[in-house]
Amino acid sequence: MSQHNKINYIEIPVKALASSKAFFNQVFGWKFIDYGDDYAAISGAGIDGGLYVSEQSVSADKGSVLVVLYSDDLDQSQADIKAAGGTIKIPTFEFPGGHRFHFCDGNENEYAMWSDK
Repeated sequence: MSQHNKINYIEIPVKALASSKAFFNQVFGWKFIDYGDDYAAISGAGIDGGLYVSEQSVSADKGSVLVVLYSDDLDQSQADIKAAGGTIKIPTFEFPGGHRFHFCDGNENEYAMWSDK
């Protein structure tokens, strides 16, 4: 349900829509609804959103907003990301409240994953 003044939707640029959908489906189980050749809505990600075709990418180094996901098992999540063609950008480190690592999908987009386990 949409709520006034709350984050409602995110859109992520991707260079290759088909391989991006395959990556996120394989690693996280996300589903997609296509709207033409250049856009796919995301479902099952914890927040509504979409993937759109662009030559741009998001990175914390560039000052982009960082999408952070939660994991019950960081080691397994890293293995799943690598198996799907992603890369680990920043290895697991400790911070107050837990551990996290940063990874990139096949489109040079940066994300982070954390756990309090």
